[in-house]
Amino acid sequence: MSIARVTEISATSEKGFEDAIRQGLQRANDTLRNVKSAWVKEQSVDCEGGQISRFRVNMMVTFVLDD
Repeated sequence: MSIARVTEISATSEKGFEDAIRQGLQRANDTLRNVKSAWVKEQSVDCEGGQISRFRVNMMVTFVLDD
């Protein structure tokens, strides 16, 4: 039987939401073992001078615990 844990992370990018997701998953994979999935919970942007300056995603990352 496998047991999984879910943790929430936030990632940002100046390029776009997809890049923020990729960066967040890459960083999670560097720290956590057995990352299996992610669910994008929220998306938001930071603005400066009326323009989008940063894209942000909050994700729920699922990873399987070691036996």
